[in-house]
Amino acid sequence: MAKGKDPQMIVRPDADQLLSSVTKAAKKGPPPVHLWNPPFCGDIDMRIARDGTWFYLGTPIGRAPMVKLFSSILKKEGDAYFLVTPVEKVGIKVDDAPLLAVDFTATGTGSDQILRFVTKTEDVVEASAANPLEIRVKDGEPAPYIHIRSGLYALIDRKSFYRLIELGCHELQDNESWFGLWSHGQFFKVIPSAELP
Repeated sequence: MAKGKDPQMIVRPDADQLLSSVTKAAKKGPPPVHLWNPPFCGDIDMRIARDGTWFYLGTPIGRAPMVKLFSSILKKEGDAYFLVTPVEKVGIKVDDAPLLAVDFTATGTGSDQILRFVTKTEDVVEASAANPLEIRVKDGEPAPYIHIRSGLYALIDRKSFYRLIELGCHELQDNESWFGLWSHGQFFKVIPSAELP
């Protein structure tokens, strides 16, 4: 906080202010979030639910273009998530992953296969060494994720995960048989073959 400023006089940004700032910045292309390091302005009452729904002040944000714009200024630092503009940085809550992968396409077969994912906010990414698939255990169940950008992951929705499993195969990895998925020449482990029913 700057010297001489009364803490009660500091105005925290709201969703409309953030939207206005990022709309101006986005006119020149995708927001260069990685270049922005504004001062932290506090938390904003915004939350991303596990199903990819964004809430502001406890109410779902129903306008898809607004959600897409907000998702373009997401930034992760450590375990915390922020929305950033050239002049503001505010903390938000994320229940699980900040993005949700809602579909994918598969081309090729075996190690030549390419899995291309699309998120609810229209990010498109191919699973690769740079954008790995990860299987994490949540409440005793496997939960699949895909890296989208700059440490931001998308949870892969259930219907897509079921379709992915149909494309899986068994491979010997580190002297152990694994069931997993190929994409861009990378094998992504899902579960040890021995643990399958």
